[in-house]
Amino acid sequence: MEVIGNDWDEKLNTIWTSDGFKKFMEIVKIKYKENTCFPEYNNIFNALKLTPYSKVKVVILGQDPYHGTGEAHGLSFSVQDGIKKPPSLKNIFKELKEDLNIDEPESGNLTQWAQEGVLLLNSVLTVEKDKAASHKDLGWHLFTDHIIKLLNEKETPVVFILWGSFARSKKVYITNKKHFIIESTHPSPFSAASGFFGSKPFSKTNNYLINAGMNPINWDLKKVQQ
Repeated sequence: MEVIGNDWDEKLNTIWTSDGFKKFMEIVKIKYKENTCFPEYNNIFNALKLTPYSKVKVVILGQDPYHGTGEAHGLSFSVQDGIKKPPSLKNIFKELKEDLNIDEPESGNLTQWAQEGVLLLNSVLTVEKDKAASHKDLGWHLFTDHIIKLLNEKETPVVFILWGSFARSKKVYITNKKHFIIESTHPSPFSAASGFFGSKPFSKTNNYLINAGMNPINWDLKKVQQ
């Protein structure tokens, strides 16, 4: 059954064809009909569409989508072009500058990271407009926890970047010794100074990938690789 259009469909086929998931998606559709929800319905699975299972080298785990108009487009921490960068994303770019001396890009759109092999996965994939965490109890976590478990089974090393207590709670699913976990406090203004700043997640990720014989991530959103 084709939902994503890449190798995730094979990995998730038992999910796509299950009665439980079909019923769940009907509930999601009703939520979208009753209220304005984000991201746009066609972008709910954007992270999986942009980063095939076989290409995943890094996972940056978020909690739920931004709930402001025009912000979320299915990638954790990312906003669409032309949208003001949220505070957490500003702090991510600040740490990127300190870590790798990469200047903050004009846009907060992280699509290029996704295309580099960085799965920008939120645990909850939808949200109601202006109501943070409004869909946290729908059941999305069952689906996204399964994705983390599937990534744990990968033969090639994956770097899991876990920012904040919620993301760090998913460590229980990452048991494969091939993988590497980077964790710190959340980049939110409330906690960034308590361990996120100075944690050097970007250089640590690339050093691990290089040592594993893999190509590093090009974190510079202004430089499009040829």
